[in-house]
Amino acid sequence: MTDLIASLRRIVGDNHVLTDGDLSAYEQDWRRREHGKALAVVRPGSTEEVATVVKACAANGTAIVPQGGNTGLVVGSTPDTSGTQVVLNLGRMNAVRALDKDNLTITVDAGCILQSLQERCEKEGFLFPLSLAAEGSCTIGGNLGTNAGGTQVVRYGNTRELCLGLEVVNAQGEIWNGLKGLRKDNTGYDLRNLFIGSEGTLGVITAATMKIYPMPASQLTAWAALPSFEAAVQLLGLAHQYLGAGLTGFEVMNRFALTLVDKHMPQLRVPFIDNPDFPYAVVLENSDSESEAHARARFEALMEAAFEQEIALDAVVAENLGQAHNLWHIRESIPLAQVEEGLNIKHDISVPISRIPAFVEHATAVLAHKVPGMRLVNFGHLGDGNLHFNVQAPEGMDAKAFLEEREHEINHIVYDAVAEFGGSISAEHGIGTLKAATLPDYQSPVALSMMRSIKQALDPQGIMNPNCMLARQA
Repeated sequence: MTDLIASLRRIVGDNHVLTDGDLSAYEQDWRRREHGKALAVVRPGSTEEVATVVKACAANGTAIVPQGGNTGLVVGSTPDTSGTQVVLNLGRMNAVRALDKDNLTITVDAGCILQSLQERCEKEGFLFPLSLAAEGSCTIGGNLGTNAGGTQVVRYGNTRELCLGLEVVNAQGEIWNGLKGLRKDNTGYDLRNLFIGSEGTLGVITAATMKIYPMPASQLTAWAALPSFEAAVQLLGLAHQYLGAGLTGFEVMNRFALTLVDKHMPQLRVPFIDNPDFPYAVVLENSDSESEAHARARFEALMEAAFEQEIALDAVVAENLGQAHNLWHIRESIPLAQVEEGLNIKHDISVPISRIPAFVEHATAVLAHKVPGMRLVNFGHLGDGNLHFNVQAPEGMDAKAFLEEREHEINHIVYDAVAEFGGSISAEHGIGTLKAATLPDYQSPVALSMMRSIKQALDPQGIMNPNCMLARQA
């Protein structure tokens, strides 16, 4: 291992191979559930350096854990405790390589922070629509590796739909340049989509060409209080009817989730929080190329129809961007409020939208029966069928002890319900190492067999993020 460390130092420079001191930023996952031990943290500055690092590790049979902002929620970008894995952190590779206004694309290094990408596009008069709570820290390479979703999937799709090309270093240290930025290219297997969502198990994404859009002329946001989850689905249907392609985001939140925000972040002033009669709220956004007056008329017609049909109990429409940002900030603060309340059991699940109300009713009833006193934090991206169906410990109970005693049982209650209603146990966070042992229970054996064949073909040594996704099914 000493020879490998020396080789890595020659490749990227002494200052960019970290072996001593506090490495928790690289070795501990975002939720602080796991703390590993790396052989070294290597921070390359170019694709060529990544390729040479991978070749050196492959020659030595050393496992590599690709890492971006390390903001994932399924422990997929941190090393295990063996002290034998190299963390390949791409944070130094953060340049914008090109912005093609005519092709409506931007090409960036994988280590580019999502917020930086958004700001660069906005400066040039364009929109990059991917939006996540961790956008100030996460990187576009990590977003691609996990096929991240966020709040605007209903209009623009997951990260996969925003990507037109990739540059990848494979497990043998070879560079594949697929950064053409083409919207049509039928010249064989779609290698781009193979690497997107692969969580670093097939190769290292080093750069990407992403779609950008003209900035919308108008953007309107509303908050509505609802009598039921069924009403949220009905309001979504009305929103599609009245807003069409202008519907950008549609987020649902249960009352308990909002009470946590009100409790821990009272300065945010949650709308209608003092009214105990609404169990759910939604925040929805419309953005398009119409004038604001025209867009507002359609938006107000939507809300009027919702009131007439008794779908909405109350509502507020943001009068300016500042108010709109405040409404979205409330929604995005739910995970932070959960942290303040204590450790919780997270579920990132998807179910066909038409079946979500029945799923929520069924899963909530089973949890309430088997885990008395549990507190459900139910929120997420209803517009694309993705819920964060999280369970907080009963009030007054030690949260850590609750997780240790009940997490496995609660996970299977939720995942069994997800399977019953035709859903997926991972909508946008990925599998990582956290769900690797659970995946075989809910994924088709045929699908798993094909996935393992792909892994074997592209990474025969098994050195690319070996504990992630398929590691425990061998």
